[in-house]
Amino acid sequence: MINSFSVAAAGVHSKPGKTEENLIGIAGCCRRAAEQGAKLILLPELSVTGFIPNHPVGDHSRWLKDALRVARAIAQPIPGPAVAELTRIASETGLLIAAGLLEDAGSLLYNTQVLVGPEGMVGTWRKMHVPMFEMPFYSGGAGPLVAQTEFARIGANICFDAMLPESTRLLALQNVEVVLFPFAADPSPCTPEGWAAWAGTTLRVRAKENGVFGIASNYTGHVECAGAEQFFPGGALVVGPGGEVIAEWKGDAGEPFLLLAELRRETLQEARASFEYTFRFRRPELYGALSES
Repeated sequence: MINSFSVAAAGVHSKPGKTEENLIGIAGCCRRAAEQGAKLILLPELSVTGFIPNHPVGDHSRWLKDALRVARAIAQPIPGPAVAELTRIASETGLLIAAGLLEDAGSLLYNTQVLVGPEGMVGTWRKMHVPMFEMPFYSGGAGPLVAQTEFARIGANICFDAMLPESTRLLALQNVEVVLFPFAADPSPCTPEGWAAWAGTTLRVRAKENGVFGIASNYTGHVECAGAEQFFPGGALVVGPGGEVIAEWKGDAGEPFLLLAELRRETLQEARASFEYTFRFRRPELYGALSES
């Protein structure tokens, strides 16, 4: 990791099936982040293709049929037009851009977060643990890899992945330094502060137990598709490798946002030199039973 660099956690109004419009909003957000000195920007889960709401009322069978048809229609291949446009935006702004999309992988769909820079693709991560309401839409991905960038070693856990400690630990075993946590969650109360209270404890623990920085960004705004709708409050957190909150977004629910923070190598080194850095006390030879049940 370099001595220090600025990161941004952002949210824009992304609508399902409005990929071109969503990318226009993402481009504007990236320009604002770059103007404020950011080198890396995290956008929420499925921010490119839009989140398909999954809490229908009425005829569930009809909703599922229509929603699956929409999912197939809006899914994007990797590489493909959406990633090409993200690369163009990265080239224009000089940013590393992490954004989420519904990935068309041929026979299967995945919930995927891509990381692109001015020269193209840097990393991809597929959501590993799929909660029950999302199971009709996409499959679970393989274990995540770490991307070596000019600023730091970067990985990602997508939304529900963060709730299972193994997700971040898989990255820590590869000496990840910055973990991206893109979300699309609407816990009660449906405010940025409510989301931060719901996600914050987990994110702070994931950061502390692995000695990593965490950047989290939650989906924002109202979405409607196939007769169902959902509202996301937004919210963003940047947490340090000691479990401390570095920055938190506390704006209006459902509105676009941009949160910036500085990540310092010295902070990472201090956390990994402390007694509380329990990662160094691991004894993998004792843990075989964990993978057998």
